[in-house]
Amino acid sequence: MKFLFLIVLFFSMNTQLVFDFTKNASISDWVIVDDVVMGGRSEGKFTLDEAGNGVFSGAVSTENYGGFSSVRYQFDKIPTDSDSKLVVRLKGDGKAYQLRIKDKIATYYSYITTFQTNGEWQTITVNMKDMYPSFRGRDLNLPNYNSPAFEELVFLIGNKKNEAFQLKIDKIEIQ
Repeated sequence: MKFLFLIVLFFSMNTQLVFDFTKNASISDWVIVDDVVMGGRSEGKFTLDEAGNGVFSGAVSTENYGGFSSVRYQFDKIPTDSDSKLVVRLKGDGKAYQLRIKDKIATYYSYITTFQTNGEWQTITVNMKDMYPSFRGRDLNLPNYNSPAFEELVFLIGNKKNEAFQLKIDKIEIQ
């Protein structure tokens, strides 16, 4: 019994909470950035549902050279190392989304990965060292993520087609 307790204690000490959505969570620091910043017509919104999940929803429009919607969260630096993993519990709508991070808010590019949702609650685990640098849809000739901390996290949908979307988020952690 003591051994099991020590294992649970060890793994809980190596986990850092980035955000835990609850009915009382403040989502005022989560900001929508749509393609309207470049003339597009997509519309995203971010709310809490009755169960306390963060809900990123809306419609992507390719009209007027648009095609993406995103929600971003900036925070004080969270330490990482070469083995860090982002772990996100979420429920999507069967569509592909990007998860993006920035090691410094002022950096012009993001480190990204794409994940597929399946319509059910699922846990997405991303090795941060596998996230690659990209700017405006173009991969950059720079190393993958290898910073000691990050301070921005973004969920983005941009599948090059007109579509409604909904992504529910329960919890985001670093392991």
